[in-house]
Amino acid sequence: MKHVSLLIKPASGLCNMRCAYCFYADEAEHRTEKNAGMMTLETAESLIHNAFSSVEKRGTISFSFQGGEPTLAGLDFFRKFVRMAEERNPGDVAVQWGIQTNGLQLNEEWAAFLASHRFLTGISMDGDAASHDAFRRDAHGEGTYQRVKRNLEMLLRSNVETNILCVVNSRTAKAPKRTYRSLKALNTGFLQFIPCLDPLDKSRGSMKWSLTPEDYGQFLSGTFDEWFLDWQNGQYTSIRFFDDLVHLALGMPPSTCASCGQCGGYFVVEADGSVYPCDFYALDEWRLGSVQESFRNLMHSEKMRSFLQRSARKPASCGTCPYFALCRGGCPRDWIEGDRGPENYYCKAFAKMFQYIGPKLMYIVQQERSARYRMR
Repeated sequence: MKHVSLLIKPASGLCNMRCAYCFYADEAEHRTEKNAGMMTLETAESLIHNAFSSVEKRGTISFSFQGGEPTLAGLDFFRKFVRMAEERNPGDVAVQWGIQTNGLQLNEEWAAFLASHRFLTGISMDGDAASHDAFRRDAHGEGTYQRVKRNLEMLLRSNVETNILCVVNSRTAKAPKRTYRSLKALNTGFLQFIPCLDPLDKSRGSMKWSLTPEDYGQFLSGTFDEWFLDWQNGQYTSIRFFDDLVHLALGMPPSTCASCGQCGGYFVVEADGSVYPCDFYALDEWRLGSVQESFRNLMHSEKMRSFLQRSARKPASCGTCPYFALCRGGCPRDWIEGDRGPENYYCKAFAKMFQYIGPKLMYIVQQERSARYRMR
C-alpha cells in the first residue's frame, strides 16, 4: 500500500459535549458494543506496527484522531503514540498527523504539543455564537461557543495549523452569509461544511436540526456568493467543497471521498482496535476485522469489496444528470430509497446550486487555467 490513512477513535464515542445531532452517538447505539472505552497503549502499538508493516517504502501514513472527543484520551496518550510511531518509522515513510476536536479541553500544553508535531487541527464550530450554542452544548446543557473560540485563538497564537468544521443544520442553513462571515472572521483561512445527518432509524428531515434539500441548496448558493466575492477581492478563504469543484472542473483530483464518488480511502479504528471502512459505517455489519490483522488483507477482504461495490453503483438519476461530473453521486450515507431505487437526498440541492453558481464557477476555472498557462 502506497498510502495508509487511519481515522482513530482513541476515546471511542465518549465526549464532554452533548451535540444534539451527533451522528456517532447515534451510530454507537446501533452497535452491539455501544462504547469501546479508551484505547490502550497495547492496541495503539499494534495499530502502529500494522500501519508501518502495510505501507510501502517511501509511502505515506496518515494518523488522524477523532471521536467522540479524542482529547479525552489524554495528552500523555498522544505523546506516547507519537513517540511509538517515531521509533517504529524506518525513516523512509512520511507521516502526517491530524485531529478533529470540539476544542473544549485544549490548553497551552496541548497547543505546544500540536504545534511541535505539526498536527492539522480541526475545530468544530457552527457559525456564530447563537447558531453554535443552539445544538452544541456541554454535558451540563451550557453553551460552548465562547470557550471554543478562546481555545481556537490560543491555537492560532501558538502557530497550530488549524481549520474549522461546520455542520450545516436547520439553523445555519438559513443564514449562509452570517455563517460564512462569522467563521471567516476567526481567521483560520480554511473552512469545511458538512451536511447534518439524521438518526439511522429516523426518516430524513424529521428532527429539529434536520437539513432539508431546499435549505441546503440555498445555503450552498448563498455561501458560494460570499466566497466568490472574496476570491475576486483577493481575500480568499478555502472552502473544501468549493475547492473540490474547481479542481474537478480543471481535471484535478478532489480531496474528499464524496467528491471522488468512490468510498474506501481510509480505515476507521475504534478504541478496542476494531476496524471499519468508513466513519459513517462503523457498524457491526461493516466491521472488517481488527488491528491485529494486516491492513493490506483488510483492504482486499470480501467485506471491503462489498462495501466498495455499494458506492460504485450510482443512483439511476445520475445517468442523465448534467452535473454528474462535478457531483459524482455524493456520499452513499445521503442516499435514500426512492421509486427508482437509491437516490441522493440532496440531489435537488446540488442541482439548484450548480445551476446557480455555474457561470461563476466556470469564470474561476478560466482564470485558473489562464494563470497556469502564463506561468509556463
